[in-house]
Amino acid sequence: MRYENVETGIFKKRPNRFIAHVEIRGREEICHVKNTGRCRELLIPGTTVFVSRSSNPNRKTKYDLIAVQKGRRLVNMDSQAPNQVVEEWLLKGEFFGKDALIKRETVYGNSRFDFYMETKDRKIFMEVKGVTLEEDGVVRFPDAPTQRGVKHIQELCRCIKEGYEAYIMFVIQMEDVKYFSPNDSTHPEFGQALREAEKEGVKLLAYDCTVRKDLINLSKPVRVLLTEVEQESIC
Repeated sequence: MRYENVETGIFKKRPNRFIAHVEIRGREEICHVKNTGRCRELLIPGTTVFVSRSSNPNRKTKYDLIAVQKGRRLVNMDSQAPNQVVEEWLLKGEFFGKDALIKRETVYGNSRFDFYMETKDRKIFMEVKGVTLEEDGVVRFPDAPTQRGVKHIQELCRCIKEGYEAYIMFVIQMEDVKYFSPNDSTHPEFGQALREAEKEGVKLLAYDCTVRKDLINLSKPVRVLLTEVEQESIC
């Protein structure tokens, strides 16, 4: 996935979850933030950020904030990017083969899942979650409580009981990380739901991404560790 018209800026402030003030070429601009999460560890005043200039003259904001420099890491924080990079990956036949039917935004029960896939003998739902929260190489989700996320997990368990396959794909919007784990300190209910879902047969995947200021692509698998015992075993 590539971005056009990318420019470098300095983050100033985020008055609400939708906009940020960014200094670009010596001028303070109001930018659309393509992520409604907290992102407090990313959006720190004085941090270098990357923005994409829109070609639409009718937009209220001229720029989209898409990535943040966090120390040596470049973190993509565009919440629309994970679904896009997963779709590109699936269409290449990387996981279910090139002959699989792939549909976006498919309703099942009371949820709308990101992907539905079908092959000759398999019917599969997949929910995608973007991950931007990182500390000492460990990445976690969510960065804020998400009842919607818990609901999606519970619906995926229903899918399993009715004969479908079910996957949760955590797209880590950076590279070179140690492992992924649920963020129990922020939302223990999500972590518990995730562990129960794995027992029910929901498959958990995590992939990191190659990230540049003007692109993001799915890269390689990352270990998913659900318990403290697993995490301590590799420390």
